[in-house]
Amino acid sequence: MTTSPDTSVATRASDAGAGSDFARLSQRITEAGLLKRRPGYYTVRLGLVGTLFAGGWGAFFALGDSWWQLAVAAFLAVVFGQVALVAHDLAHRQVFRRRRHSEIGGRLFGNLGIGMSYGWWMNKHTRHHANPNHEELDPDVAPDILVWSTEQARASSGVARLLGGHQALLFFPLLTLEGFNLHVASLRALRSPSLRNRLLEGALLLLHIAALLTALFLVLSPGKAVAFLAVNQCLFGVYLGCTFAPNHKGMPTITGAQRLDFLRRQVLTSRNVRGGWFTDVMLGGLNYQIEHHLFPSMPTVHLRRAQVIVREYCAELGVPYHETGLIQSYREALAHMHRVGEPIRQQRRA
Repeated sequence: MTTSPDTSVATRASDAGAGSDFARLSQRITEAGLLKRRPGYYTVRLGLVGTLFAGGWGAFFALGDSWWQLAVAAFLAVVFGQVALVAHDLAHRQVFRRRRHSEIGGRLFGNLGIGMSYGWWMNKHTRHHANPNHEELDPDVAPDILVWSTEQARASSGVARLLGGHQALLFFPLLTLEGFNLHVASLRALRSPSLRNRLLEGALLLLHIAALLTALFLVLSPGKAVAFLAVNQCLFGVYLGCTFAPNHKGMPTITGAQRLDFLRRQVLTSRNVRGGWFTDVMLGGLNYQIEHHLFPSMPTVHLRRAQVIVREYCAELGVPYHETGLIQSYREALAHMHRVGEPIRQQRRA
């Protein structure tokens, strides 16, 4: 049973037995041992990602001033995406039990490794997990350059109104800017007093930027350095966008003060993506978005086994569980984006 992307969940009432529903599911997951730490898995995964990261930069320095460096830039874009996925797992404390260890790892991989503020992203992502696809509370569906509902489209202005009518066509081209946007947002976050350890975050971000630009312009001619940076950051943005877009885009959104219970709030607004080991690796386990949202601290390697339990339990409760292929997930997301842009197109035709 699947949900329709057009379904509105704003008026659904919370189940009286909501807490017990999730409690029973959590008990099944716990009894299956799926919340236990997997230090061996993460030792191997972090080691492989670190090796690929070092290998990419080793190839960069070995190759020298050559246009073949654009291939290295593309390779490192994928590696940067994998580093971001590792930082995501660290933020959810899937790797280490202690927060301090998670923060150290997150800042090394995030701030220093790819120039993304761990503290800024952690704050944003925590709010997303608390209220996924809630138009007032989830920063991931807040209207900005893109709009995510017809109500947002009607109230849009500026760039959102300019692009909103054709945002489905522009979505993937706009993703080429996402890598740059992460850097800009991270630097802007340093001005916020609420950001913990701002000096450390800022120092690591500036060290990343300085090291990156120094390496590029020291090894490459100016033209090749700019081309390397453009290819690397544009492909990095596209990869990140393609990793996160299938998760919630085009799924039901929530509005107003009414709330769903925890289980339904997470399941009804999330989409799973079918696939084998390659999909698991490239999407970093985020293809099991429903299970991840229900159990954020669950090690990625356990999500596939958890899916069987969660899907069967949702069927028992009659809760729609939406799962599709990767290409279909993009079709659903883009179709939704085109549909919600209709008010803007109508106003232009009027």
